[in-house]
Amino acid sequence: MKHIGAVQAVVTAAVFDREPTGAELDAIEREMPVIVAEVELLDTQIMTLDRPVNELDERRVRRARNRVMAARRDLTNRTAGAVGGAA
Repeated sequence: MKHIGAVQAVVTAAVFDREPTGAELDAIEREMPVIVAEVELLDTQIMTLDRPVNELDERRVRRARNRVMAARRDLTNRTAGAVGGAA
């Protein structure tokens, strides 16, 4: 009977067993407004699943989509400014 203990160490990579780096945490922090806006859009869409959509629901979804687009635009502009400013 072969023991698989030695093979186990090769299968479980230590690289995935670590905390996020400071750079990764900073990237998440920069993207947080987009993440929040997307979660709010998803919440709005979920609210409309179990009932007929009325005019107020349409406005909620449209506003949530606009917030997502604005957050993405702001993130893109900040990223482009950081890259352009560093060059």
